[in-house]
Amino acid sequence: MNKIRVLIAEDSATVRGRLAEILRNNPAFEIVGEAEDGKRAIDLCARTRPDVITMDMMMPQMSGLAATEYIMAHCPTPILVVSASINRGELFKIYEALAAGAVDVLEKPTGLEAGGAWEQRFIAAVKRVARIRVITHPRARLAALSTQEAISEKPLRTATFMQRGYRVVAIGASTGGPSAVLQVLRALPAGFRLPILLVLHISEPFGAAFADWLDGQTDRPVSHARNGMPLAEVAGRVVVAPGTHHLVVRDRRLWLTHDAERHSCRPSVDVLFESVATEYGPESIACLLTGMGRDGALGLLKIRQSGGFTIAQDEMTSVVYGMPREAVSLGAAMEVLPLGEIGTRLGALQRAPAEARA
Repeated sequence: MNKIRVLIAEDSATVRGRLAEILRNNPAFEIVGEAEDGKRAIDLCARTRPDVITMDMMMPQMSGLAATEYIMAHCPTPILVVSASINRGELFKIYEALAAGAVDVLEKPTGLEAGGAWEQRFIAAVKRVARIRVITHPRARLAALSTQEAISEKPLRTATFMQRGYRVVAIGASTGGPSAVLQVLRALPAGFRLPILLVLHISEPFGAAFADWLDGQTDRPVSHARNGMPLAEVAGRVVVAPGTHHLVVRDRRLWLTHDAERHSCRPSVDVLFESVATEYGPESIACLLTGMGRDGALGLLKIRQSGGFTIAQDEMTSVVYGMPREAVSLGAAMEVLPLGEIGTRLGALQRAPAEARA
């Protein structure tokens, strides 16, 4: 069996040495290079063509974010971000890296973990990321809005719902989700007024500021869900499930629960979708985007069975065609669309819901 060829990018010699030691002690891996800064990581990536890169964010000369953007545009390689960054500014850099094409993120060891626990998580993460197919990911595609667009007025924070047609959109995503969600939101028409409920799998503590980051990347207001929030207050906005609670809809309000994990996930896409199916049925739209595993597939099926409109991202544009594939195999998706068409389709559904159903 061929070994997984790994490039380590980390400015701390101590941390770099520990990562290298963990991998060298496992026969599944071969280290093809070690880089102390982003520029060196780019050079080694071009020369050695690794199967996977572990990437620190905070490095001298060239940051991990800049290196990720360059590598994904010119030498696409699966990247696992390994970071200790937990303050707001550094978390934003991690989200930028994920939007630029990095596959996943793992926190650095703190030294307080039980013996061997972090090492096992690290090995599993490197193996998982190495299996993922990545494509050329020009950063220009996901560049920030132009100055004129960025300062345009955001939609009003509250509005009345449409008198008929669809009333809510639910979106679920996992691996590759930050980039996919951003592309969908940016493709929505300016007049899109339906509330959007979002569950994204992103490990803590890295999910803490995701809603704030997403709010700055699109002209659509984004915030974390509040317990008891009336859905009528969410028109034209995006509400994100916090990283430690399920998000459910009940009695036309949003609720946060700490119920058991579903598919090892909390928040779970299935939990959100099932509550939307129960509460809104034929007045709901749901999209299941790129992600590993099967979370969201059964929930999407329940929304379709309740009369709602369901969309799954297609295989070609998915970073990981896991969750959408499960939904398609169950017959849960009314439409299977490339990522670039989903936002436009949502806009059309809002304008002509009766026609769309026909």
